[in-house]
Amino acid sequence: MIKLVKHSFHNEADTKRRLIDFIVKADTLSMGEETRTFEQLFAKKQGRSFAVFVNSGSSANFILLQALLNIGRLKRGDRIGFSALTWSTNVMPIIQLGMVPVAIDCELDTLNVSSKILQTRIKDLNAFFLTNVLGLASDIGNIRTLCEEGGVIFLEDNCESLGSMIDGKLLGNFGVASTFSFFVGHHISTIEGGMVCTDDEELYNMLLIARAHGWSRNLSPQKQKELQDKYKIDDFYARYTFYDVGNNMRPTDIQGFIGTTQLDYWNSIVKKREENFNFLNKSILANGNIQVLRTKHMDIFSNFAVPIVCITDKIFKMYKKRFEDNDVETRPIIAGNITRQPFYKKYVHKEEKLENTDFINQHGFYFGNNPDLTEKELVFLSHLLVA
Repeated sequence: MIKLVKHSFHNEADTKRRLIDFIVKADTLSMGEETRTFEQLFAKKQGRSFAVFVNSGSSANFILLQALLNIGRLKRGDRIGFSALTWSTNVMPIIQLGMVPVAIDCELDTLNVSSKILQTRIKDLNAFFLTNVLGLASDIGNIRTLCEEGGVIFLEDNCESLGSMIDGKLLGNFGVASTFSFFVGHHISTIEGGMVCTDDEELYNMLLIARAHGWSRNLSPQKQKELQDKYKIDDFYARYTFYDVGNNMRPTDIQGFIGTTQLDYWNSIVKKREENFNFLNKSILANGNIQVLRTKHMDIFSNFAVPIVCITDKIFKMYKKRFEDNDVETRPIIAGNITRQPFYKKYVHKEEKLENTDFINQHGFYFGNNPDLTEKELVFLSHLLVA
């Protein structure tokens, strides 16, 4: 069977040996020095000023919106645009935090929102939370410009696109902030884990507060003192003083240690995934039954799964069965049209016209693209993609 994911993390045997040694020798396993090291190295690799590590990509999405509420850049009742082709916990925090979700359709050839589509909706928005779907991008630079000109806060969910680059810039570096996931099935795994990246120092400090209970102890000594002076809190009570709304979304140093070891493999993981896709894409391009994905405008294209969108329902059912019958693990393309999900219908009582997202939802699936795929497996998968 060809699974979506073969291992818990890259170079698993060596990583487990190093992890065992770390656990035996470590004095502390809760969030501490290893977490800070991973944050610093990830921020540097991504090309951002700040990174905040949390216990999941879902938590990263939540505390980003919570932090923006805390510092007053968003407020309850604000309208937050989001990619309709997305994961549940990209949308759920919008609902949970009392804002209004506004679903935005995507392009069929990139699976992503484009500036052309966003242009028709942006006047109604206070923020736009773009999902960079499966390593792909449309004209994200134009989206950023559109948001800046319209006074709309631009955010990126980059959980599926670590390492992808367009216009000389990594995805995740176009918005005010971006989120990442290190779930076991994603590019870099800490088993569970996520990150928020930004260049905005005010937002960064509030992310640290929102991640851990609302207290200040993870801030710099100077920032802690500023808050104590502002609220007239002495050193004793400062230990349990909560300055703003937060949760406990902290990771552990075990996850931080794994993350640091996995960063060494970033380049090789991304390169292998891109090579895999380019090999398999030859069969897709030769097959008139499958939607061609536009990737040539991208400098680097890095996905963890290969999306297949068929041109008719009959062909979709045929290919889905072909993959299943040959023991290739498949999934819907993310969560399909998220507005069709039960939770969305329960809490959001407005129908959106999302023709392309609906088409992908009804005609698409994906299979795994991991760096451990063998040449034999790649050839086998390419044969399944033949018309």
